[in-house]
Amino acid sequence: MAALASKYRGATVEDLDPPPALSMRPSDAVSKALLNAYERDYTHLTVVSEETRALLGYLSIPRLKQMLAEGAISDADPVEKAMLRFKRRGKVYKIISMETPLEELEKFFDGGDVPGGGPQDFAIVTDQTRRFVLGVATKADLEEFAKRRPA
Repeated sequence: MAALASKYRGATVEDLDPPPALSMRPSDAVSKALLNAYERDYTHLTVVSEETRALLGYLSIPRLKQMLAEGAISDADPVEKAMLRFKRRGKVYKIISMETPLEELEKFFDGGDVPGGGPQDFAIVTDQTRRFVLGVATKADLEEFAKRRPA
């Protein structure tokens, strides 16, 4: 952990300057999700409830493209056919907020901080109470930050 601490020197998720999350609704068309992701160069989109805005799951754009190529879905299908739903029952999720140290984020991506899970490609950044989705941070964002940061 000391090596990670010297690598990031107190930086937090906020220092990554993650772009605001772009959320889709389950009824939105897959084509709309793809267009929004391409326009912003996003690899993951969150999916929220139309009624409560509660976080339901996410869309992985690479997986979405694969499903389209395989004919498993069409671009006119609703997002809910392609989204990956969060399993809420009996599962503890690691809260990643703007105040989370980058050392913790790296451990999360490496799977060391994910109860019952393995390596992660992205993290949904929320407020401490998990009421609002603030952004999405990817492993690539963290790697780019480490490269830009002077030693």
